[in-house]
Amino acid sequence: MDSVGNNTQTLSWTLLRVLGSAMFMTHGWPKMFGTQAQPFLGGMGFFGIDVGVNMLWVAGAIELFGGALLLLGLFTRYAALFAAVLMVMAYLTAHPAWFPTLNNGELATLYFLVYFAIFAIGPGKISLDYLIRGRS
Repeated sequence: MDSVGNNTQTLSWTLLRVLGSAMFMTHGWPKMFGTQAQPFLGGMGFFGIDVGVNMLWVAGAIELFGGALLLLGLFTRYAALFAAVLMVMAYLTAHPAWFPTLNNGELATLYFLVYFAIFAIGPGKISLDYLIRGRS
């Protein structure tokens, strides 16, 4: 089993990054271009503080465009950090109770864990970052 696990590390890491990011993008598309697309200005503020920019629009941009970068494995650590922080903010604003299964925060929690791990470990061998920068 160890050799099978070791031989599938590159594939499994790539699938986690690519499929996780493709699903993440499906949350951003409706916020940016859907029938009820979010406006850039106004709308929901930041923890009830009006910052002038609609934070749902910001979330949609990170989910869609950051997700695309993550899917490609380009600027991966930066995009993963933005995505992980976004999921912490989403959890704290939309899922106030602390336990994810009681407050429907499982998805935000899982996305946070996926993107925090990608931030920590990097994009993997099958990515544009790896092609551009080589083994470093």
